[in-house]
Amino acid sequence: MKNILIINGHQKYGSTEGKLNQTLVDRMQTLLSEKHHIQTTIIQNGYRIEEEQQKFLWADIIIYQTPIYWFSVPGLFKTYMDEVYAYGVFFKGSDEYGRGGLLTEKKYMFSTTWNAPEKAYNDPTQFFEGRDVEEAISHLHRVQEFLGMKPLKSFTCYDVIKNPNIDKFLSELEVHLQEVIEQ
Repeated sequence: MKNILIINGHQKYGSTEGKLNQTLVDRMQTLLSEKHHIQTTIIQNGYRIEEEQQKFLWADIIIYQTPIYWFSVPGLFKTYMDEVYAYGVFFKGSDEYGRGGLLTEKKYMFSTTWNAPEKAYNDPTQFFEGRDVEEAISHLHRVQEFLGMKPLKSFTCYDVIKNPNIDKFLSELEVHLQEVIEQ
């Protein structure tokens, strides 16, 4: 039985209210709570820094559920990282830059929602020039590596505004969690 922290990084943006991100968080919680201890944070609802730090220290796995706005996490989620990822708790100085992470026994997973269609990836003639989602969010992976955490394969929902297929997303999420968490 693992301790899993699920963070909903959604921030209201235009007309997006975050229903899909919350639906994905709820499904994760339902599926994973059968075999694991779960805690959650909904950043948009507010948080206490010390409480969040304790959740990270408690967790074996951190799942970041987030929309991707302009190729990164929402501003509020970035503020959360700036406030919660504290020196001396999450990382320390090191002789080699980026190798002072203190969360070395922890794993993380990104679950992202994109308005980009799936065909925009892995094809050199498309927008991402043949890059996959992991490469598109490599800067977010670097942050977690800086803290010492190890990645689990990311989960992605594509084309969520123009073609939201909630049933497909939820079905794929269930398979993904079985593959990466229940292994």
